[in-house]
Amino acid sequence: MFNNIIYFIVVLLIFSVGSAEIAPPFPFSIFLVSVFSLWAFFAGLCYFRFRALFRAIVATQETDGYLTRLYHGSITRLSMASIVVFAIDVYLLNIKYWLGRIPWFTESSLLQGLVGLGIFMFFLCTVWIFAYPCYRSLFRSPISRASYVLGQVRLNFPILLPWMVLSFVYDLISLSQWQLLKSLLDRPVGQIVFFAVFLGVLMVFMPRWVQFLWGCKPLEDSEKLRELKRFLAKHGFKYRDILRWPVFEGRMLTAGIMGLVGRYRYILVTDSLMDLLSTEELKAVLAHEMGHARYKHLVFYLIFFVGFIAMSLGLFDIFFYLVASQPFFLKMLTGQSGGSINLFYLALSLPMLITLVLYFRYIMGFFMRNFERQADLYSAKLMGTPRYTIDSLEKIALWSGKSRDIPSWHHFSIRERVECLKRMAADPGIATRHNRFVLLAFVIYVLCVGALTYELNFAGATERFSQKFLVRVLEREAEKEPSNTAALEALAMLYHKSGDVEKALRIYRKILSIQPNNTVALNNLAWILATNPDKTSDERREALTLAKRAVALRRDPTYLDTLAEAYFVNGQRRKAIETAKEALALARKNRDYFVGQLKKFESTQAPR
Repeated sequence: MFNNIIYFIVVLLIFSVGSAEIAPPFPFSIFLVSVFSLWAFFAGLCYFRFRALFRAIVATQETDGYLTRLYHGSITRLSMASIVVFAIDVYLLNIKYWLGRIPWFTESSLLQGLVGLGIFMFFLCTVWIFAYPCYRSLFRSPISRASYVLGQVRLNFPILLPWMVLSFVYDLISLSQWQLLKSLLDRPVGQIVFFAVFLGVLMVFMPRWVQFLWGCKPLEDSEKLRELKRFLAKHGFKYRDILRWPVFEGRMLTAGIMGLVGRYRYILVTDSLMDLLSTEELKAVLAHEMGHARYKHLVFYLIFFVGFIAMSLGLFDIFFYLVASQPFFLKMLTGQSGGSINLFYLALSLPMLITLVLYFRYIMGFFMRNFERQADLYSAKLMGTPRYTIDSLEKIALWSGKSRDIPSWHHFSIRERVECLKRMAADPGIATRHNRFVLLAFVIYVLCVGALTYELNFAGATERFSQKFLVRVLEREAEKEPSNTAALEALAMLYHKSGDVEKALRIYRKILSIQPNNTVALNNLAWILATNPDKTSDERREALTLAKRAVALRRDPTYLDTLAEAYFVNGQRRKAIETAKEALALARKNRDYFVGQLKKFESTQAPR
């Protein structure tokens, strides 16, 4: 389930980046044949992989979990292969163009995402259909193939629920006339705050919907259940109910907790776990789940998701400019074929995908593993001994066929967890030290992510990258068409804005050699010469000459302001004041600036 969170995020990214605007160079019939052939190849890959594994299971009496690891590894690799197949459909077969023929498809982010996720879920179902015989043999499960596949779908559906609600809200906002909210969501800070508040509210109330979607029901009354409820009451733990978790018809050995507040907090336990563990072992499992609530781990997960969104807002723009500034990819972007544009977006999606996987797999995964350790240690402390927590872990590993030695990206291995609990028996201070370690790691995370978010979204990093990209594009255009004065003007302005004054001067002089009466070049060149702190007397005089020519061609307040500045630096203060007054009289926008210029000329002695 945790792996699938990353898979779905990756798929949404791939689908959202793909282009739907330009028609592919092949007809719809070729598209259908290609899509079906690609799926058939993928299905064959799944069939042969799991057939070989099933034969190995039948022929071998495993005792060390080796075949179980192969099973889980095959699921993981084929799930990743399904992402590759999905990417081929999007970027090479241009599936979004054909889906764009569906009414309202391009106008609704929810509809686009649902279609994309539906296609990917179909690929995952293909994996699960062929994986079923191996699952049934390895885990001695009597459930049917349909129940197994449906169980996988139901287990993964709540992963998509927050995205579905968020997309629906965004669609409503885009259709509304509330311009204030729209303008807020156009800014990074507005998007970050909106996402954080929305996700926080959703995480409070979502457990109510999830337990319904999973088909959870209250556990049947029994002495075990009554003892567990007494245990929770004894420790003052607030929750709504303990529910039967019918995942894979209750055959999976697992438990969980969901909910930020007691009113909407549910503890989930499968039938198999209730039957397998003793009352004390079940108490240890519940104490583990209580540990997650005690340390507010769900709040931390909320922060991690908001942190990624905050960083990705700026990172996407930077990656776009980095990729597009390369001539090879820029040619793709400016091409007219859907294939070349989709290849550009494929190249663009790769750094985002790498960032996403690194963030969730390694940064968030680091915290998830240590949160689980916190919960283990809390369970042992609450029970007064690690014995029952250890026994429950060992039983679950034995009866579920899991290897004790193989960790996952979100859990330490059973062996590592048991060894840590045994160390706690000899050294109870381990729990306190581990809590301090987690807190220190989180502080470092907040400082690093906060600094990166600020730099990307509020300190101008994105603007600097965009300028470099535009400079690269305009330089390329100027090389192709040396007489294109519009491109030269834009390039000179960017040089000036970035502080490269010498290049800006050279470009403006080149424009004037092509168009002597180009007012933009006359005015901007005059301004640079007049405001240059290291200007010579010849440059001051040239600035005045250029500014007069610009104003003679067009009496614009901006040009008059430049002329006033040129008069002032040439020691003609009275003419500077007169010209500044005329500029202020003509100005319709940014009048405060012109007022400031006039005050400067009136209150300051002109240089000599």
